Amino acid sequence: MKQVLEILGFLALVQGVAGLVHEFTDWNWGLVQRLGFLDGYEIYASVALLVLGVALFAAAGSRKSV
Repeated sequence: MKQVLEILGFLALVQGVAGLVHEFTDWNWGLVQRLGFLDGYEIYASVALLVLGVALFAAAGSRKSV
């Protein structure tokens, strides 16, 4: 379970960074800008993904290794 949380946290962090990089540099990569229902809210969604990634890493750190 710890590894799953770490993988999901890493993916959330990467997508959050990719969304912010896309907004500020116009590089065309990442998932956030491709979702139509997030039009106009890409920065908020990217920051939320960064926070989610940190929370998932914190949850993984609190789990005991088997």
